[in-house]
Amino acid sequence: MIKTLINCIDALNEWVGRTTAWLVVWMVLLICYDVAMRYLFNQGSTALQELQWHLFSLIFLLGGAYTLKHDGHVRVDLIHQSQFLSDRHRALINIFGILFFLIPFCILVITTAWPFVGNAFYYNEGSPDPGGLPHRYLLKGSVLIAFVLLVLQAIAELLRNSLKLSQQESN
Repeated sequence: MIKTLINCIDALNEWVGRTTAWLVVWMVLLICYDVAMRYLFNQGSTALQELQWHLFSLIFLLGGAYTLKHDGHVRVDLIHQSQFLSDRHRALINIFGILFFLIPFCILVITTAWPFVGNAFYYNEGSPDPGGLPHRYLLKGSVLIAFVLLVLQAIAELLRNSLKLSQQESN
């Protein structure tokens, strides 16, 4: 059952990460178009610039859980990848980091962002700039989604490392 839960969370974040990766392509095309319009035709657009920022934000936020799944986050590899540490010690370090740093930080962000996002939805927040994008509340809502996905992936990593420990102890 635990492995099934891990696989479900992994599959969700894999799908979100791969889908989010396509936003990079759209963002690059949008930037090229915006630059060409600005410098070749003297036609700038506030909405296009904001859309670039929004796409970058979505890429950054929604890619976090995917990056954790693939162990791509920055860490002090001097310690973690040391030849002096066993797999058991690496698993313990991961469990400690997830329990005392990652999950509490995610919960802190979710709880403090909740009123912020709620107000944005309540007031149907849009861009304050003339010609800017409406529906900014959707982008702010992605903060909650991103950190919920990150907590889910943290739980999957916690369970995965716990399974490694229990398998090593039974050997």
